[in-house]
Amino acid sequence: MLGKNRVIFPGEKVLLAVSGGPSSCSMLRQVQEGLSQNANKKLRFLPGIAYIDEGAVIGQSVDERQRTVSELQALFKATGFPFYILPLEQVLDLPSSVVATAPSPSERPATAYKAAVDHFVQSDGANLLTQPEELEEKPLPLVQESRTRLLQQLIGSVNTLTAREDLLNRLRQHLLVHTARTEGYSKLMLGDSCTRLAVKLLTSISLGRGAQLAQDTGFLDSRYGDIISVRPMRDYSAKEIAYYNHIFSVPSVVIPSLDTKKTDKASIQRLTEHFVTKLQADFPSTVSTIYRTGEKLQNACRKSSAGDHCDRCLLCMCTLDTAVEKASAFQATLISDQLSRTKSKGGSSTEIPRQSPGRPESAAPAGLCCSSAGGLDCGRSARGGGYCSSKVPETTDLKSLLCYSCTLTVRDMSTVKHLPQYILSEAQRRQSRSQMREEIAEFLLDDHDEGN
Repeated sequence: MLGKNRVIFPGEKVLLAVSGGPSSCSMLRQVQEGLSQNANKKLRFLPGIAYIDEGAVIGQSVDERQRTVSELQALFKATGFPFYILPLEQVLDLPSSVVATAPSPSERPATAYKAAVDHFVQSDGANLLTQPEELEEKPLPLVQESRTRLLQQLIGSVNTLTAREDLLNRLRQHLLVHTARTEGYSKLMLGDSCTRLAVKLLTSISLGRGAQLAQDTGFLDSRYGDIISVRPMRDYSAKEIAYYNHIFSVPSVVIPSLDTKKTDKASIQRLTEHFVTKLQADFPSTVSTIYRTGEKLQNACRKSSAGDHCDRCLLCMCTLDTAVEKASAFQATLISDQLSRTKSKGGSSTEIPRQSPGRPESAAPAGLCCSSAGGLDCGRSARGGGYCSSKVPETTDLKSLLCYSCTLTVRDMSTVKHLPQYILSEAQRRQSRSQMREEIAEFLLDDHDEGN
């Protein structure tokens, strides 16, 4: 898979996201085999391992989390690769740059890969890859109890298990991307199997992520610009991985998750997985058919400008699918939702507020400061209104910065105040920038005027 796509160049640093499950542990073992001297087709990149400890989300005690981390730490030490144990609480302290697209490296020509391989072999770089590093004994990361409570409040503010799993997936992705950037890795390798991607494809369609399927299930995911995610395990089914691990005695660690011991109808993700696996038992070509269908999907908005962050979702960093025409299925869905909400609240008015998709709503009425309720005045209202740094965006404000699927996730939250500060700060920045752009719109040149 890596040789066919040729996206990982020799000498690049690649971060392996290992969860301890069968698929990611199988990926780790195959990377070890590919870097060994006996491999027929040698791998030529520098691997590292990242594990995210999500024990706080599922209510594990400190001793249980330490026991799991110690078991995985022993497994990672045996590989000789550098590894990083990341408590999920670290996501609360990430910078706002995580949800901003970084400039992507310039595309290399097709002949550059062969030239890079020849140069790597001539420089005897293969010897550097086969020598295990002297890893320092790192103490297990300690997490403050206050940060654990904040994370539990965030997850607890989500009402449904479907939205909870979706939000957890976004936070996990943010932490992996930040770790890859800070540690100097240019590629992120995920262990999604063919079975997992088939379930994910149908789940994404059910959650309204049809426009993002190519990035969520494809081999290559470049939504973050400088960090490119790859899925080399996507050709293996879960059954094939289980046989491989059994034959070659690949160790794995059983770690509970949010949907452990839940019923099949507890969430959309759980129900879709039950549907696909049950259908696969009777019709063995089910997973491969779904997978091959998703393999043909392509992202229509691949060339979105990296400098303009406002056209990307605040959570999943995919291109916004809400900037559509008025006569569209999305607008019809919004109207139906607004009408049903008006009827459920018992309101007599059926007037539908008009709001352009992709544009933020105003934070406060004209002439009022966002901190005026506390008896303070930031002075922004005297200069024409706007936001101050102490303003926390409301749910209605965040919706204009989210794609349709992430809007449904945020709508299932009782409050957005528990979201990590880097998300709220980036929302504040985007809203202020959009409002400033509206204020000076008449002085800006259109695209067709730039050539004049």
